[in-house]
Amino acid sequence: MSTSVMDWLRKLLHPDSAPARTARLDAAHARRVAALHHQGGFARGWEPAECAALMADSAVVTDGVFSGAGHSPDGFVISRKAADEAEILSIVVAPSRRRDGLGRALLAAHLARLAGEGVLQVFLEVEEGNQPAERLYRHFGFREVGRRKGYYPKPDGTRASAIAMRLDLA
Repeated sequence: MSTSVMDWLRKLLHPDSAPARTARLDAAHARRVAALHHQGGFARGWEPAECAALMADSAVVTDGVFSGAGHSPDGFVISRKAADEAEILSIVVAPSRRRDGLGRALLAAHLARLAGEGVLQVFLEVEEGNQPAERLYRHFGFREVGRRKGYYPKPDGTRASAIAMRLDLA
């Protein structure tokens, strides 16, 4: 990984803003990841078996954020790599731990890991109107590259647009 990418990531994650540790996740965390995903406000949450299958995929990169010495993650991020690109499939922090800096710590560690594995571009989609998530992504330098109208189903039967975003790590 280039020094400039590491310096950039360090600037985004100030040492005093990292209230927790981050670590790779594996299939042993599948139940907790599924529970967190259900709390994430998605129209359809992932089941433990789906999470375990994702984590077993060699193209998938998964990180969790942990409070103190805890063994159960308070949040996770899952990406799928293809060549020198990755797509963030999901990122969730437990509702009780939001606004504690965990999402920022988690995403910074995950982006550093992806860069270290040769990823040059990272993509994601976020529901239009999810201001906290949009602010987090823009803080890291993600920019809008497109929209998918009516992509996300809402509980009331309506549909929300997805904002496609990209971050260049190189």
